[in-house]
Amino acid sequence: MDTALEIAPEIAPGTGMGAVELTVADLDRTLDYWQREIGLRVLERGVLEGGGGWASLGTDTEVLRFIEEPGAQPDTGHTGLYHVALLLPDRLSLARWLAHAARDRVSLTGLSDHAVSEAIYLRDPDHHGIEIYADRPRELWEGKVAELMTTLPLDVDNLFGELDDPAAEPFDGLPDGTIVGHTHLRVADVDSTVAFYRDVLGFPLAAEFPATAAFLGAGGYHHHVGANVWESAGASPGPPGTATLRHAQILVPDRAELDRVAGRVADAGQEPESRDDGVLVRDPSRNGLLLTARA
Repeated sequence: MDTALEIAPEIAPGTGMGAVELTVADLDRTLDYWQREIGLRVLERGVLEGGGGWASLGTDTEVLRFIEEPGAQPDTGHTGLYHVALLLPDRLSLARWLAHAARDRVSLTGLSDHAVSEAIYLRDPDHHGIEIYADRPRELWEGKVAELMTTLPLDVDNLFGELDDPAAEPFDGLPDGTIVGHTHLRVADVDSTVAFYRDVLGFPLAAEFPATAAFLGAGGYHHHVGANVWESAGASPGPPGTATLRHAQILVPDRAELDRVAGRVADAGQEPESRDDGVLVRDPSRNGLLLTARA
């Protein structure tokens, strides 16, 4: 990397994550799952020129976009998405979602207390990882993420204490205000990943587990981007015919910041791809990132 890029100006504090775009084998199956089990709404749906369909899902904000590739197989052992993390507006909303999952027998893969947040994990029919979480109050962890972030069992009884009667708590979908809080990626190498997200894009490093995982966030957030090699050390992107990540969206405050960050990527030797909805770049593991200006 050019020495002029060793120390990056921090990316704008108002930066956050936007919609994650994924390929799926069967769009109808995907939409049924994400509406019924997760609680999102279909915002738009269309047909692709070459066959298959696409759909956009969210609440009052788009959080996912699916592109149908009929017959695509789940992607394992490659770089790509580890999980898309849906941040709920408050702890009460998380308790309501978990009550729904228990009552309606939604299959889960984990429930964790990370000190900075409380999280529930699962996978969709294409094995795309999902996290549904709520943050703990920011004053409890801001500036202390590296020392506090951990993984402990979630205290489900304490969480259900937010509700009068979990068994009878109504659920009519995820609430407005649900956003992509962070996107966690499978990468080939942690060091080169940190060098890109921190030293080129400008995300401060919030916490790192040497050689295995790193967490980076703008504006003091515990992390907008997570990256690990737990399933993907030295790996390449998923081959054609797999259900995989197309890109994760990074939302910057304005066009000036978009141009500045895209310019740094170009200065680092990559040719960003201009699109109608932003600028597409790739991290060292070839994970796609769509840089988009909020305004």
